[in-house]
Amino acid sequence: MTDGTAEYNAKYRGHFSFDLAKSAPIRMARGLGEELEDLGCTAVCLTPGYLRSEAMLDTYKKVTEETWRDAVRDDPHFCISESPAYVGRAVVALAADPEVARWNGQSLSSGQLARVYGFTDTDGTRPDAWGYISALEAGKNPRERDYR
Repeated sequence: MTDGTAEYNAKYRGHFSFDLAKSAPIRMARGLGEELEDLGCTAVCLTPGYLRSEAMLDTYKKVTEETWRDAVRDDPHFCISESPAYVGRAVVALAADPEVARWNGQSLSSGQLARVYGFTDTDGTRPDAWGYISALEAGKNPRERDYR
């Protein structure tokens, strides 16, 4: 697990230690994928999107999982956040896939895997936080409905 896809982490993340911590799991998956492939093992690096962890919910005036949308008033980009269950469903989908080796050595996101495997977040949507964030950083004005 890490924070960000290989594409997102290709740019410098602003501080050496932080950048290294976010990039190392991606490189580990790539290396382990190469090293263990002959043994029938698959290694991947998985990232959630904008995760609605308990700590993050507490940051936004103590909203809960049930009332998380109230935090969008303070941070409009929180609209693309996802529950911890979403990335958990990505793990389950990978574990159940008899063809999981197709992902060997890759960096994957919960939003990307939801499109492939068809699972949803707890609210029935498929948030694509990394697509949203990339559009935002490219100077576009992403709309929630286009990434959820």
